[in-house]
Amino acid sequence: MAISAGDFKTGLTLIVDGDPCQVLDFQHVKPGKGAAILKTKMRNLKTGSIQEKNFNANTKFDQANISKKAAQYSYEAGGTYYFMDLETFDTYELTEEHMGENKYYVVEGSEVSLMFFEGELLSVSVPEKVELTIVETDPAIKGAPSNQTKDAVTDTGLTIRVPQFIEQGEKVVVFTADGKYAGRA
Repeated sequence: MAISAGDFKTGLTLIVDGDPCQVLDFQHVKPGKGAAILKTKMRNLKTGSIQEKNFNANTKFDQANISKKAAQYSYEAGGTYYFMDLETFDTYELTEEHMGENKYYVVEGSEVSLMFFEGELLSVSVPEKVELTIVETDPAIKGAPSNQTKDAVTDTGLTIRVPQFIEQGEKVVVFTADGKYAGRA
């Protein structure tokens, strides 16, 4: 199915220069002269690289047929992440480059979706919110305002800002889109 550049949506997957790409952000720009252009920020799902491209608003693209499989994160060894298909129990591997920021949002035993394009494993899709454990943070400052935050490191290595009352060892909920604290677990 052909998709016009003017019909872009965030999260849309399409084929650009032969590779599957996901639209991260886009903006319609109407210069003083000439046709409208579309400024886009896209992630190449094969390489994991993020690129900015401009397109004519009536350029057509084919939609990338991305299939997903439910899987469970098993473990990480030497920069390689291992996942098990929940139906067939097959094992899949992803490198740290293909994991990208998602490496901070997977813990042993967590369920994720593996994304495939033409049978090739591209990346992992994590839930909107995940539960992580705080492994390192400063103690609360007595008398500090309740809206004051401090740095904390999670069990996956992610550094986030948390409220003063959060202690080491506590479980917190984190948004995977921006890595921000969402609340106690």
